[in-house]
Amino acid sequence: MPPMNFKQGKTLVKSLTYKNHTASVKYSAEDGHYIGHIAGINDIAGFQFDSMAEAEKTFRESVDDYLDACREVGKNPDKPIRTFSLRMPPKVHASVAIAAKLRGAARRYGAHVRVLELQRNFGQTAAMQAGIDAARGGVIVTLDGDLQNDPADIPQMVRRLVDEDLDLVSGWRKNRKDKLWSRKIPSRIANRLIAGATGVVLHDYGCFLKVYRASVLKDARLYGEMHRFIPAWLATRTKPSRIKEHVVIHHPRMHGKSKYGITRTFGVLLDLITVFFFMRYAARPGHFFGRIALFFGAVGGGIFGWLFILKLLGEDIGARPLLLAGVLSVVMSVQFLTTGILSELLARTYFQTRAGASYALRNPEDGEVGEGEGWA
Repeated sequence: MPPMNFKQGKTLVKSLTYKNHTASVKYSAEDGHYIGHIAGINDIAGFQFDSMAEAEKTFRESVDDYLDACREVGKNPDKPIRTFSLRMPPKVHASVAIAAKLRGAARRYGAHVRVLELQRNFGQTAAMQAGIDAARGGVIVTLDGDLQNDPADIPQMVRRLVDEDLDLVSGWRKNRKDKLWSRKIPSRIANRLIAGATGVVLHDYGCFLKVYRASVLKDARLYGEMHRFIPAWLATRTKPSRIKEHVVIHHPRMHGKSKYGITRTFGVLLDLITVFFFMRYAARPGHFFGRIALFFGAVGGGIFGWLFILKLLGEDIGARPLLLAGVLSVVMSVQFLTTGILSELLARTYFQTRAGASYALRNPEDGEVGEGEGWA
């Protein structure tokens, strides 16, 4: 609610004080929100609140988290800050401060909130896998931290996953609030490439808001930079028909800068080749390399056949470049053939382990037989 007797076009500024730190929170009648610099790590600012009470509560929590971060790295937390952008001391790394803030939130909300702090930056895919491994529920939800996705969409997506017996409900930012050339166009190109190569047609592979059935997601290990390809990756463990998308709310970016752009399209192409290989040939890699071997073998055989005919006609073939091309083709054919044999041996060794089973049961208990059950 706006302050009493507050005139349109005016701005109210209120100072807050807590543990020797101050903040400045302003209310603007034009947009009807309170705005304050209350997180401040890496110049994050401009958070919106619906009431001054909410702004004060968040300010106090942020100061506590800031002090925890200072103590963790041995900095003096008692030195006051004149304006509360809560900028961390130079030697306090942002990850330390963020981790302290998350631990503070975990203390406030209870033991069901757990914070996983990695030893270093292993990348987005590895961080996701760590969270997936630690998850204990039957449904897993992933949500990006840039505040562009709305958590209000989660209940509807979970309900759809359960009611329609799906394994994945992927968010679709149909009304996306991003720049056209740097974000939307590269994303459209990537989505079409991925859909065409994998056969899993989604409008928005890049939306991080997704709801998974935990039993299926935990069965598909993520490596490298495969977080964009999770729907296609899951298609190796479940039917594509059990993967659907749901239109979600998308807000404009308020904080930070996106690391994605047109240059990431080339990286997507390289990752796409890997996904395509594992989707089609993970259990039979010899077929992949064997086809290439047959192609070069056919080319080399055709060249040698043609040169043999020319030799019978009395022509000299020793100085012909075609002879070298034929030799190279046959050598490449042998190399791809032996690579296929070796990959088959590796695949069979992998699938003989329990973690590398070449199939996945929807109800694992159906494959278990108790003592005295079934035919002898």
